Amino acid sequence: MNLPVIFDLALGLVFTYLILSLLASEIQELIATVLQWRAEHLKKSVEIFLAGDVDNSEDAHVIQLANDIYSHPLVRNINQEAKGFLVTLPRRLTWGIGSLYRSIKTARPGGDKDETIFGEKKRSGPSYIPSDIFATTLMETLQLPIMVQTLTQSRLEKFKNAQLAKIEQVLTELKEQTKDDESSASFINTMFQQYAETQADFEQISWNFQNKKADLNTSVTRLGESLDRYIETFQTEMPKQNLFEKALRRVKFIKKDIFEDIEQAILSGGLRPNINEVVETITRDSAVYKEIQEAVRDKDSATNQGIINVVKTIDLIDKLPKSVVENITILGKRAQSRIQTTEEGIHTLQKEIERTFDTSMERASGVYKRNAKGVAIMLGLSLAIIANADAFHMISRLSKDSALRETITNNAGEILLRNQNNQAIADPNSQQDQVNYALNQLTQQADGALNNVALPIGWSDVNLDQQIAWTPKKNQSFPFLRILYMIPGWIFSGIAIAMGAPFWFDLLGKFVNVRNAGRRPASYSRSQVENDENGGG
Repeated sequence: MNLPVIFDLALGLVFTYLILSLLASEIQELIATVLQWRAEHLKKSVEIFLAGDVDNSEDAHVIQLANDIYSHPLVRNINQEAKGFLVTLPRRLTWGIGSLYRSIKTARPGGDKDETIFGEKKRSGPSYIPSDIFATTLMETLQLPIMVQTLTQSRLEKFKNAQLAKIEQVLTELKEQTKDDESSASFINTMFQQYAETQADFEQISWNFQNKKADLNTSVTRLGESLDRYIETFQTEMPKQNLFEKALRRVKFIKKDIFEDIEQAILSGGLRPNINEVVETITRDSAVYKEIQEAVRDKDSATNQGIINVVKTIDLIDKLPKSVVENITILGKRAQSRIQTTEEGIHTLQKEIERTFDTSMERASGVYKRNAKGVAIMLGLSLAIIANADAFHMISRLSKDSALRETITNNAGEILLRNQNNQAIADPNSQQDQVNYALNQLTQQADGALNNVALPIGWSDVNLDQQIAWTPKKNQSFPFLRILYMIPGWIFSGIAIAMGAPFWFDLLGKFVNVRNAGRRPASYSRSQVENDENGGG
């Protein structure tokens, strides 16, 4: 057997396995779609991410938290579905098959047998969740923004009251010192009235922050501006006495000490919770958690608006499993070690969740591919038996039948020529949608090629006669012992089919290119060939 024959034989095998791999890919994709393997794997991966490990992911509270995330509008918007009976009819069929498949599985912890993996009354889920959407959804599901807002409101309220108390103390001492001076009484009364106006300003600023009409920086800046107006009135109205000048200096010192640098005022007052404090909002028995509970219990506190939401959040946190809290605490520590500024803790934690979620989903994707490869092997073995794709019989047929080799070679070259600019099939970096589209085109072309090629596979009389020298027409008993000789060929073919259509398409291109590179030019004359074979000259 010379080298060109070996190349054609190998090319014939590659072409045959490409055809069978395309069929296997279509079947596997159909099964994955109907049973929603990708969406189901993603949901389990989310549960593992929340719990921190596989063992804790089966906790009923972890599953419920994941279900709550999947119920969030941001995640529901990803899983868009068509509406209308006729449009959703095919989808309803797949839902029915999927429900039947899941009905044979045991109920999940905390749920019943009728509840799907996606939660109560949910028949489908997204196959992909962007990290920014997941991080936002997780933060909002845990109500971290509400907890941080409540904590900040409570601290801003204490900060505001502390500054007002300092000013009131100056006025009270000044009033006591001038109680026998009737000429100063008018000024003292004026400044108490101005203090009341400043107090009202402070309350309005606090209310605006509480109702999200102003951010923290703006609110603290306005507190300082209100105090400036008080100082200006004090300076304009005060009598020219050392006692009043001393009081003015004290008020100015309060303003300069606290409000000269807004960021420093926020930092020193602990008004913007850092990452550790954000994490502690969901950590029971922590000082921050108790601070929030006290703020909620304070019925006269300005932070009491929206108390129902905060109480619900506290109830949710009380039910959080320890593994979830520990996992988020670890994420917080990682984020804290990376920042160099006093950036708002909740945003930094969100970025860390996004980064870690991306890493976790990359690992989950690797696990899914390994699982899919196992399914591909089982599917390949099944297809090899159903199609009677005996590798050793195919080699025997291709080595003996030059016409078959030529036909396969021509069709393989034609398919490759049509797809020579389609790099998505064999490129591992291609998007899955691009690969699926390219494989669909290749499948259609392969279907057309099968009309011109009688591949050495199948259970036809002709193929069985060539394979085991038996056909039903011979009226002989079926040679079951000869099946044993076919099993190794089926196993070899099953593994080959599981390699996937992209692998065989890439290999087909390499074989065709090598074969074409070894051809003699068309102008190469017969005399030149004979001359070369005789040693030249």
